[in-house]
Amino acid sequence: MAMSFWQDRKVLLTGHTGFKGAWLSELLVGRGAEVSGIALPPEGESSLYADLKLDTRMRSTLLDIRDADALRKEVAAIAPDIVLHLAAQSLVRRSYKDPVGNWATNVMGTVHLLDALHRLDRQVTAIVVTTDKVYENHEWAYAYRENDPLGGYDPYSASKAAAELVSSSWRRSFGGAGLKIATARAGNVIGGGDWAEDRLVPDIIRSLQAGKPAEIRNPASIRPWQHVLDPLEGYLTLAERVHLAADARFQSGYNFGPELADVFSVRDLADTILKHWPGDWTGASETGAVHEAGRLSLSIDKARCDLGWAPVWRFADAIEKTVTWYRQVAEGADPLQVTRDQIAAFEADR
Repeated sequence: MAMSFWQDRKVLLTGHTGFKGAWLSELLVGRGAEVSGIALPPEGESSLYADLKLDTRMRSTLLDIRDADALRKEVAAIAPDIVLHLAAQSLVRRSYKDPVGNWATNVMGTVHLLDALHRLDRQVTAIVVTTDKVYENHEWAYAYRENDPLGGYDPYSASKAAAELVSSSWRRSFGGAGLKIATARAGNVIGGGDWAEDRLVPDIIRSLQAGKPAEIRNPASIRPWQHVLDPLEGYLTLAERVHLAADARFQSGYNFGPELADVFSVRDLADTILKHWPGDWTGASETGAVHEAGRLSLSIDKARCDLGWAPVWRFADAIEKTVTWYRQVAEGADPLQVTRDQIAAFEADR
């Protein structure tokens, strides 16, 4: 991707205070974009957004995308060229605890954003980021393709499938020369700086830092693990293709995941982490546990063929880079420098 495309480009990133949003903000700032962010405040005591000092290096507005009026006003003030919509309630187990809030954020928040963009009198490209969990999961070895049926067992997955339907409907009803819309479905991302509650890698890292065995709920579950920089590069590639295309050829859904040879179990992930940070893990079954998918993988043929995108870091590389980030920061390294070093390494390996 040509660096010149992003130079001085006005980019709105929703969810910039989250894990993926902070990495993406750093990528965009580094490429010379004029970056604005809309999100809730970061959760928890630790935050990659704060570690990277992004509040001093981009326009940052803290608001709830469920507030349609406030969102509309801020979008109008920013007047973006490109929008990357990552803001979401992204935790499966939390979606069971607050299904109404989950649906309000993931579905109506997307509606509010697309409506605000529709009202702008200018060309805008919107990439709506959903998840690999949007498909009707049959727990088979088959890698899901973009034309497979959407579904979702849990409130999170179903709400993201609904956001796909919202995006498709909006594109057909109100898209065209003004508003261009595509969606991005990424696999399970890992990387340094993720401190979310109830998420596998942060839970393992917290246990290792405390000198305790990590408790693993579903060690046999299969997931398409990938380093965060791989799907983010996919989002940026898709945004460029959609924005520059004279027609609607790229305005659809795209999977971004690892090669099928890099689809591994939770057990494999935990064991590989412990090769780089010695410790232990133990199985932790729960009585009455909520449903979580047992097997999931994505076909990335469409992104490879249409966009020329392919993952850069293999499973072992992604884990090594992830653990290295946490260990270096724990030993006193500057999180911003560690993050920039890993971005430089990723760029060198492309």
